Amino acid sequence: MSSTAAAAPTKAPKLPVTVEKPTPYYFDLGLLLANDPNPLALDPANREASLAAVARDGAQSLINQLLTVCPISSTPAGVLLSLPSAQTALPREKPIPAPKSESKWSAFAKRRGIAPKTREQRRNIQFNEETGEHERRWGYKGANKAGQDDAIIEVKHESAKEQNRKEGTSIRGDKRREIRERVKRNDRRERRNQRNSEKR
Repeated sequence: MSSTAAAAPTKAPKLPVTVEKPTPYYFDLGLLLANDPNPLALDPANREASLAAVARDGAQSLINQLLTVCPISSTPAGVLLSLPSAQTALPREKPIPAPKSESKWSAFAKRRGIAPKTREQRRNIQFNEETGEHERRWGYKGANKAGQDDAIIEVKHESAKEQNRKEGTSIRGDKRREIRERVKRNDRRERRNQRNSEKR
């Protein structure tokens, strides 16, 4: 064997499992929190290694505490460790939202005893007796868009709608325009109701 052969890398020494500190850590196992009250002493020459050693000690002490305090159970999914409830009150990032004022519709519904629709009533499905199949009421390929994409559309030239038609529009886009107009009307009503509820 030649003398230039690379020497086998030496293994790093194992660090101790127990962590000794002058003041013990404060733990909140529900949040997986280990709080070190000891002053932080870092080596100015090797700051990164000092920070890594402090972080390693904190993680090791947290793992020791979890394994000694929390109940461990074996399940078909694997070994589970049950955490206790959190004790440290964490501050909210945003303030608690103010309660919404009652809208015009909810006040009306309460007066009339109108209950919100059930999930079954809200379903976007209906039975088409002509085709014998279930179809959507609205949305993609909805029943409210029936006739929109027909190849041939009958035009009644004598109708008031045809006589008062705007220049540049055709019968083909009528259904789509009606849907857009309904959506705009609904948005206007919603904004008006919101303004009315804010005034109260």
